[in-house]
Amino acid sequence: HWLRADALTAAILAVLGAGMVGLSRAAGLEFFEFPLWRQMLGASILAVPLVWRRRFPMTAAIVANALYIVLPYTLGMDLYASQVVLFLAFYSVGAWSAQRGWALIVRITISAVMAVWLVSSMFGGFGASPAPASMAADELLAFFMLNSSINIAFFAGAWVFGNRAWQSALERHALEKAHDDIRALQGELVEAAVETERMRIARELHDVVAHHVTAMSVQAAAARRLLGTDPARAEASLKSVEASGRSAVADLRTMVLTLRSDNEETDALPTLADVEALVSTAQEHGQHITYERIGDVPELSPAVELTLYRVAQEGLTNAKKHAGPTANVALRLRSLGDAVELEISDDGRAAPTLLPGTGTGLQGMRERITAVGGQLEAGPKPRGGFMVRASVPTGADV
Repeated sequence: HWLRADALTAAILAVLGAGMVGLSRAAGLEFFEFPLWRQMLGASILAVPLVWRRRFPMTAAIVANALYIVLPYTLGMDLYASQVVLFLAFYSVGAWSAQRGWALIVRITISAVMAVWLVSSMFGGFGASPAPASMAADELLAFFMLNSSINIAFFAGAWVFGNRAWQSALERHALEKAHDDIRALQGELVEAAVETERMRIARELHDVVAHHVTAMSVQAAAARRLLGTDPARAEASLKSVEASGRSAVADLRTMVLTLRSDNEETDALPTLADVEALVSTAQEHGQHITYERIGDVPELSPAVELTLYRVAQEGLTNAKKHAGPTANVALRLRSLGDAVELEISDDGRAAPTLLPGTGTGLQGMRERITAVGGQLEAGPKPRGGFMVRASVPTGADV
């Protein structure tokens, strides 16, 4: 892309320079004695080095300045667009040269050479331009100061702007690298959070179920040994196995409810009946929410209802956080016969932020739904906004 852009810039300046030669001739301004076509050719040639001003900035600047010195004595050139060419070439050394030491040397050398040449051309003339030999001393001094001031400002401006562009590029690169590092760190944090949650669940499973399973194994082994010799005791052992199994299921259900309730009390866990109150609370806090309950939604297990409630809660929170408090949010709870579906969608667009979201909210919702045998879809809508849809089979019993 940069090569095409620079080639286009060079072509525009070449055409502009040739046109300026023609306009100068039409206005009666004769700077050189060469034929018109030669001056147009010289003006066009001067712009050619700009094609490589970003790939080889120092070489392009040296060639452009050398042409600026040589062309007045060989082909002629334009004296207006050529100033833009010279400025861009000198600026590019500071803006695009990675070898900063050589960039400094090249710019100092070009400045010195151009200063000597400009002073000599002021008093010696070039092409068809006469030297100011007929000027009085005060006029000559003013002429010298005027030209010197213009050229000092010209090269100093190109120098400063070039350095500033280089510094801005360094700062932009540092910000992009920091952004990438932050994204990588956030990914690691999400993975660590998931791993920590898995370890916590594994510990809970071990603590709640292990002793029941151990007791069941012991009682089953005893029943096997007594089955042929003492059927009554074997039956008692099997009843103990049955009781331990039921206790394990009950404790496991309690553990899952506890895990899914963020350590809240398990005797007051929210259900789908509480979604309407959740919506009302959000509306009181300024959110624009419409709530629909479509079809005859059956009663589900406490864990499933708690999970769907948490998804609704997280979805409304995300809508307020990312779509904004003025976004219109639609929450629908519908019965699909063999499944129950919960959908939260908004019509807002997330405002651009310096740092991207971590995604732990969606990750948590997906894990909750998967744990009860359901599925979750989440993503942007085609016409703007965001949608979360969770579905759980009505037969799920966790």
